[in-house]
Amino acid sequence: MLLDGASLWFRSFYALPEKMTAPDGRPVNAVRGFIDTIASLVTREQPTRLVVCLDLDWRPSFRTDLIPSYKAHRVAEPAGESGTDVEEVPDTLTPQVTMILDVLAAAGIATSGADGCEADDVIGTLAFAEADDPVVVVSGDRDLLQVVAEDPVPVRVLYVGRGLAKAEMMGPAEVAAKYGVPEGRAGVAYAEMSILRGDPSDGLPGVTGIGEKTAAKLITAFGSLDALEKAALQGDSSVPTRSRNALADATDYLTAARVVVAVRTDADTIDSRDTDALPTAPADPARLAELEAELGIGASLGRLSNALNWSPE
Repeated sequence: MLLDGASLWFRSFYALPEKMTAPDGRPVNAVRGFIDTIASLVTREQPTRLVVCLDLDWRPSFRTDLIPSYKAHRVAEPAGESGTDVEEVPDTLTPQVTMILDVLAAAGIATSGADGCEADDVIGTLAFAEADDPVVVVSGDRDLLQVVAEDPVPVRVLYVGRGLAKAEMMGPAEVAAKYGVPEGRAGVAYAEMSILRGDPSDGLPGVTGIGEKTAAKLITAFGSLDALEKAALQGDSSVPTRSRNALADATDYLTAARVVVAVRTDADTIDSRDTDALPTAPADPARLAELEAELGIGASLGRLSNALNWSPE
């Protein structure tokens, strides 16, 4: 199981009230929600391995160099001496991310990131490299539907965009049925459809006049974005005139967007632990006990302990 860390702790932050506080008054709503989410997911899916995937660079230069508008509307502070843009994040969430990472380390739950990459790229890399176990990716980001696959192992996305209670388990068949793309290459076709339609939430303009349904129809009709673009540039009359002209005008965008939209499968991941096996006991019981008392998260840690079948001390 690969968790899109930021996606899930943002969702926890907004789902629970900030009046959930530690004994010293600091909000811990995201901490409690995130721990409870892991407990629920482990209970529901029974994974034997789990990694929380991190954004070490939420707006990588290899994407913004190609499409400067990529996530530009989320920038709170432009890159300074650090060379990294600061993302607009609620003031009371930022310190909770540190708390969450402290809890994960003490519990012995693996995290993974990659310099210059987003969590999506870490997920894409780990899913692509897996050759033994089925993979379940958990995220509220539809962009990750592009990783669904059948070979060499089944890769599914548990999409939690409407909350965990209404989560949808998506594989190639489900992506194809929901978005009208070819099932045989559903993941790649979904990414190609995303390129064509654009995504305002990520600052991707898309191709003028081509929405989601038209994009899916064109990808299905021509088999791939490459074939569609080739047909358009050759003046193929089977491409509707309006779309043909729009595609011809968008060649630079299409070239750049192929890199920007595709999750990487070759990221150099940095892992917090030697194993991603779910811990049979806390890695640092004393530190976990300190965090439990300091943050007032005993109930959530109790649920996590039950989900992981930890023996009582």
